Amino acid sequence: MKIYAIQTGTVVIRPNQVQGKGAGFVRLVNTFSDRRWTEPLPIYVWVIEHPEGIIVIDTGETAKAALPGYFPSWHPYFKNVIIQVKQGQEVGEQLQTIGIHPNDVRWVILTHLHTDHAGGLHHFPKSEILVVRRAFELATGFAGQVRGFLPHRWPSWFAPKLIDLAPNPFSVFPESFKLTSAGDVIIVPTSGHTEAHISVVLQDADFSYFFAGDASYSEQLMLEQQIDGVAINYREASQTLERIRQFAYSTPCIYLPTHDPESGNRLAAKRLVPLDGSHPS
Repeated sequence: MKIYAIQTGTVVIRPNQVQGKGAGFVRLVNTFSDRRWTEPLPIYVWVIEHPEGIIVIDTGETAKAALPGYFPSWHPYFKNVIIQVKQGQEVGEQLQTIGIHPNDVRWVILTHLHTDHAGGLHHFPKSEILVVRRAFELATGFAGQVRGFLPHRWPSWFAPKLIDLAPNPFSVFPESFKLTSAGDVIIVPTSGHTEAHISVVLQDADFSYFFAGDASYSEQLMLEQQIDGVAINYREASQTLERIRQFAYSTPCIYLPTHDPESGNRLAAKRLVPLDGSHPS
């Protein structure tokens, strides 16, 4: 199997979103009131050339996000994010540079429906798009917009396959959904950043790949168990990070969050999560 990291532009956010400050609703207040900015963070899409078909995990952002009026001006969150996606950086064009036409993608898995993960949906009208049922329910309609999603920007044809995780434990995770007949691509629950957020595990011969979405903004923050500043349910987010760390310590694992600047390098070098919890040099 081949695995590709495709960077669909960058996002700049508040440091208090990356690593939350305070408890409960105060965390959101501290995030929205933070006047600092991070360095540009990558927006990664992951591509797996699997024997059963090509799998894309998340779809990145669209270049339209830079256009005036794309984001709802009334929503406070979008005053705290700067997205840059140039022409040619969207996932569809970049797939073709590695010899894959978007129509040849069998499955698209969305870790959650925030725009920087679902903005490239329009490239995949022929693919089966998998979304956790609860995540889809929370993201639809005006209530979804209030929660920070952009359902009015989804393609008109978008009708994902809604899945429910089964009560079949996988390692430390109490539920799972096996995508492939081989049983080597497993969706696991990682609620926290959003309710019903999921991650994807690919089991290879010697180690696993953990495609984490926004379960944490970096590997180091996962190891330090640092919850982000937009997680509403602190208990769930804390439980998720502890499960991921337990999984990484018990299973040789390459940890790949969407916005970690080191994720692409980590994939290329096949660098495993350090068992002592230290940050690799």
